[in-house]
Parts: sequence; structure tokens; C-alpha cells
Amino acid sequence: MLRQPIVTILGHVDHGKTSLLDYIRGSAVAAKEAGGITQAIGASIVPLEVIRKTCGSLLDALKLKLTIPGLLFIDTPGHAAFINLRKRGGNLADIAILVIDITKGLEPQTVECIQILKQYKTPFVVALNKIDTLDGWKRGKGLLLKQASEQQEQVQRLFETKLYEIVGKLFELGINAERFDRVPDYTKTIALVPTSAKTGDGVPELLMVLTGLAQKFLESSLKAVDGPAKGTVLEVKETAGLGVTMDAIVYEGVLKAGDTIVIGSSEEPLVTKVKAILVPAALAEMREKKTKFQTVKTVSAAMGVKLSAPDIDNVQAGMPFIVAHDVEKAKLEIQGDVEAVTLQTAETGVIIKADTLGSLEALSFLLQEKNIPVTRASVGPITKKDLSDAQALIVKDPLFAVILGFNIPAPDVSTNIKVFTNPIIYRLIEDYEAWKAGMARNQAQGELDKLTKPAKIQLLAGYVFRQSNPAVVGTEVLAGTLRPGTRLMRLTGEPVTEARTLQDEQESITEAKKGRRIAVSYPDVVIGRQLKEGDILYSSITENEFRQFKEFKDLLTNEEKELLKEIASLMREKNPVWGV
Repeated sequence: MLRQPIVTILGHVDHGKTSLLDYIRGSAVAAKEAGGITQAIGASIVPLEVIRKTCGSLLDALKLKLTIPGLLFIDTPGHAAFINLRKRGGNLADIAILVIDITKGLEPQTVECIQILKQYKTPFVVALNKIDTLDGWKRGKGLLLKQASEQQEQVQRLFETKLYEIVGKLFELGINAERFDRVPDYTKTIALVPTSAKTGDGVPELLMVLTGLAQKFLESSLKAVDGPAKGTVLEVKETAGLGVTMDAIVYEGVLKAGDTIVIGSSEEPLVTKVKAILVPAALAEMREKKTKFQTVKTVSAAMGVKLSAPDIDNVQAGMPFIVAHDVEKAKLEIQGDVEAVTLQTAETGVIIKADTLGSLEALSFLLQEKNIPVTRASVGPITKKDLSDAQALIVKDPLFAVILGFNIPAPDVSTNIKVFTNPIIYRLIEDYEAWKAGMARNQAQGELDKLTKPAKIQLLAGYVFRQSNPAVVGTEVLAGTLRPGTRLMRLTGEPVTEARTLQDEQESITEAKKGRRIAVSYPDVVIGRQLKEGDILYSSITENEFRQFKEFKDLLTNEEKELLKEIASLMREKNPVWGV
């Protein structure tokens, strides 16, 4: 006997994930969500008879004996994708639908979703949604996608162009993809199914592809298990007439009313007893307030359920639970699952926090992809200990003395530790990278400011105010920046003096840039002997300074780069490998 495959829908915000699921189940959840964006994870059961009715003759082409009882769809909030739907060593989803707006293509959250799908090695199909928004597209009016597309003479070229732009972008990410009816081998190529959540075009084909793939390639992993249930918490909330309840997915085994369960926690695992099991009606959405639930004595995987149990007020979403015949053994197993995520991963790195284990895993993985080390990862709000640990990291590396919090509030205490929080993973990482780049730039600029600024100056004829002790001469900055204390050399590379003080209108200044004329005092020289009116001088830069300038070349202006080339050219007349 096979269980229902768990299907997750994910993709970039506003690409039509919930609307697509709405069309499948004939509900209107999307219209009731704030801003049309899914606000909480939900589950919907689509029985096999509904799939048969929707797909019609399409299923005949599969030439498969369908034995799966239906599909369990999990809808996920925006960017969070299916990261909360986790089990030890993997993800709950047996297969996923990646929704892409065909008019917009791959966006940041799309790429993030693909990275996570690849991380968990989850098979998926792509729904190229919103084909109805292509200029000139005519609704299929009950026709199957192939028949409907043949009527799109005016828009056919645009449709194919958009399709293969997405195929090209997916290929750049290491994914071979093709339109579902042109796929030569589903084990090597991702199927793209054009769809419209508004008109329903492509929905029968999407269900056909999902059902066929699940039946043909996932059969061995869909075998129902009669043992104790394992599941994952979706949400904990107040339910009228029941008190605090727990929405969950039972992904393995059998759960019975009265079972003792152990639920994971960032501290001590919680032991409680299932008082009641409630299941939603077919095609209903668990999140809907008006959804009718039926009390049952037992459920088998895979199933979305609402559980009534004591002391679950502080249970966190994404935490695992198991039925416990041996409570102590179950507690060790559950705690091992939690600690597998909260272990330290590097001696020096950022501290990360998240609202759920799945979120934490996804954030950790995406940081790893960016080569950003993590020193500690844990679930829950930012604590004083987190701030204290981050403070200790300043000595090791201030660029890592930060806390990244995904989908959790910022701490309500004042602190000098940099804390980033964001409900969108890629934006959280972008914010940190931008700050880190700015800090690194400031550090580099600080090191750069310690070096001798490149300058090219000329002593102005007729503007000798004092010949010696020290000599004071009107000077024009031809290029670069002249500062007090800058060592100066002749065109031969021979050191001759320094710019001791700079004055403009008899007021001392700290620097003079290209084009400025100022009075400069030069010690240890006599004008007319060591220096003459009209002489051109350069900053006397050491080889070590020149090499450091090369390290900071991204912070230099084009003028400074050209001036350093001139100085190097002068020095290499005597020493060909100077500064190399």
C-alpha cells in the first residue's frame, strides 16, 4: 500500500504559488491572504478521483496503474519555500513544484529555492505560470494545453522566447530543463509545464506530470509504514473550542489518539499526550478559519492534521515529533535531531538564529554557498548570551562579530553588536554582505590612508617666498594629493626634501588636490641650488608602499593609478624590478 506523496509548492513571492493551488482545489485562499501573499504554511489533500477528473484522458498516456491515494499539497510562505518541512537528513517533500512567472523569469528567491531543492536532492517540476499575461494569449476554454497553444499564433513566438530564456537561465545553474512534452528522459531533465492559475490552462498537464513522476519514480519511498508516527510541526495556535492546538504533518507511520509523543525543543524535549486528532475535509485548507475538521481516532502518513495536546503553547514550528513507546529513548532521538543543526561549525564565523530548524538549516546552507562561515547556529530569539558570544568574536575578526536572525525579531536591548534580521533569507545575506563589504572597505581605506599619497607637483616660477630655512615656494599640484609630511623625489627617483607645511591664503591646510595652487615649505634645500623654479617633483613612495597600493587598487582613483604607474616607471629606470 502506498501513502500520499507530499508535494511542496515554492517559488519567488508573487509568482502565483497559492493561486495555482487555489485553482487545483477550487478554493480562494489567496484572495483572503494579506497582500495576496501566503502568511502561514498550510496543507491540502487532493484525492486521486479529483486528479482523474481534472486530467481526464491525459492520464491514459501515462500507461501506469495509479495506486497512490492522492496528493498532499503543502503551500509555503513566500521565500521560506519548504525549509520548515524537514525531517532528519532531508526534507518532507517527496516532490516539489517550483513556480516561475514566465514573464519575469528567475528572480532572487527563485534561485534561492533552486539551491535549497538541490541541497535536499528533492525532485521537482517547474510551473511556468501566468501564461495568460502574455500579450495576445487566448484562454483555452476547456482545451488541453497542447490544443490551446496551437491557437496562439500571435503569441507563439513570444511564448517560445520566454520559455527558452528560462531554460537558458536554469542551465546556467546546472539544471537541464525542457517543456514537459519534449522531455526525453525525466530522470535527467526537469519538466517545464506552462500554466495559468487564472484560467486553468496547463493545470491538468501539471497534475498529470506530478502524478506520473510520483507513481513511476517514487513508488519505493511511498510505501506506507505501520510503525509509530513521525511528524513535523507546522504551526501552534489557539483554536476556538480546543485551546492551543498544533498543525502538523505526519510523514511516516501511524498516529493514534492517546499516543504519547515527544516533541523537539531548543532546550529539553517536550513529552505530551495526544488528546484529539482532527483532519480537514478533502480539498480544504488547514489554515482557513471556516475549514471543518473531523475528529478521528487514527491517521496514517502522509497526512496534515490538527492535534490537541497539553502543554504545547511554546512548541516551535519546524520541530520534529515522534510517538514514544520508550520515552527516554525517544527523547534522545529527538534531541539528536535538534542538536544536529545547532552544533558549532567553525571556530570563527557569524552567529545565526532562526525561527525553526528548517529555516536554520537553509540559512546555514546558503551561507556556506557564499563561503560565509558560521560559528554557532540555534533556534529561537536572540539572547544576551548570543550578544555576549558575538562580543567575544570582535577580537578574532570584527567582520564576523555579527548575528544574523532569519524570521525573528531584533533584540529589544541596546547593543554595540551588529545584528541583522530579515524575513527573507537572500535579503538577510545581502544586507550582511553589503555591511561586510563596507566595513572591509573602511578598514582598507584606513590602511590606505597610512601610506604616502601619490602626488605630482611643480614649483611655480616667480613665487619663491623664501629661499631656505625652510624654503617656501608657490606650488601647483599637477596630479594626486599632497599632504604635509609627504616625502618628495626628483624625476631621477632621488629623494630631495619633504612638503613640511601647506598654506592657502596664509591658513594651514591638511591636503591639496590636483589643480590647487598653494604655498609649501621645503626643509633642507635652497632654491636655486638643490631645487629650482619650475622643477617637477613626485611623492617618494617605497617599494613596500607601492605593493600595498596594488593590494588596494580597487580603492584608488584612475588618476592615482596613472600617477603610481608614472612613479614606478621612474624608479624602474634604475631598478627594472622595482615594486614587482
